Amino acid sequence: MNFNPKNKTINISLMVGAFFIVSLILWNTNSFFEQFKKEERHKMEIWATAQTEFRNSSQTEDLGDLHLKIFQNNTSTPMILVNKSGTFNAKNIEGNKKKDTAFIKQKIEDFKKENTPILMTHKGELIATLYYGNSEVLNNLKYYPLALLLIIFLFGAVIFFFFKTNKASEQSKLWAGMAKETAHQIGTPLTSLLGWNELLKDENINPEISVEIEKDICRLQTITDRFSNIGSLPKLEEKDIVAETKSAFDYLKRRSSKLIQFSFDSKVDELPVMLNKPLYNWTIENLVKNGIDAMRGKGHIAIEIIPAGSFVNILVSDTGHGIPKGNYASIFNPGHTSKRRGWGLGLSLVKRIVEEYHNGKVKVLSSSKDGTVMQISLKTKI
Repeated sequence: MNFNPKNKTINISLMVGAFFIVSLILWNTNSFFEQFKKEERHKMEIWATAQTEFRNSSQTEDLGDLHLKIFQNNTSTPMILVNKSGTFNAKNIEGNKKKDTAFIKQKIEDFKKENTPILMTHKGELIATLYYGNSEVLNNLKYYPLALLLIIFLFGAVIFFFFKTNKASEQSKLWAGMAKETAHQIGTPLTSLLGWNELLKDENINPEISVEIEKDICRLQTITDRFSNIGSLPKLEEKDIVAETKSAFDYLKRRSSKLIQFSFDSKVDELPVMLNKPLYNWTIENLVKNGIDAMRGKGHIAIEIIPAGSFVNILVSDTGHGIPKGNYASIFNPGHTSKRRGWGLGLSLVKRIVEEYHNGKVKVLSSSKDGTVMQISLKTKI
């Protein structure tokens, strides 16, 4: 999805609109809750008035059907009527706890927090106090705004991760585009260098100079091929894994410090594997350079090729300071680096090249204060 400024404005507008609608629902629910609570109190006040008239009427007086209907219809609101003498009568209270004095006292305290008690008076004298709680319907409605707040939070989290994922995707496309553009820009002077080198061969100069220039031109061509393959599915060809690994290893060996010892060992003379040569060489280069950095320019770098059934394992080891076990997975994340001036892209590129482009695996096989062993596993053609 292409997020241009216009699309971003639309998405932000939709997000704000969605939050506005959910907030409006939340506000209306809260208003409805308060209105329902007022209606319930009004109902309890009518009940208290009917109860007062009933208590102060003569036994022979006809109360009529209205009082009876008021008493009978209240089947949902829990209440406790406490007489001035201290006796109480509980209605709509659960179970067999209506006679439990400690439970009733606790309920009275709970009801006080939920609703203001209703004082029942006759001729200015307090005859009873009515404590009542919220009905089951009101209690359920009370938690509905909390559910809406949770929905808002989850909705916001989804939107956040949606934009974050798309931003990361856009950044990935940007880097891929920059890599391809870099390869394109290098191509022009590279072609010119090839022509100038051919002219130098015709001049009466030391042939070794031309040979070395040709090597560097080939190196630039390799770098160009690497960058042009970023962001697109590279073409794999059948190559000898032993020869390709040794070629990349020897190139780095010739251009590294004399303080670093290099060793190469293969358990087989040759082994066919489907490879993209420029990207695979880049992988070996990154692993070897990381090992050299870990050793701070002095130590031993070794590569070993070991067949393992239908796979081949390429082990790159160094004698550096090692990797903490908790960082075995995170070192492959983009941006993870232990270098002051590092970008943290080397090992993330290694993982992408090996696992996404070659359907292989790369991992830290082992690591300690004496060094680290990285393992690449690729499927063979045998």
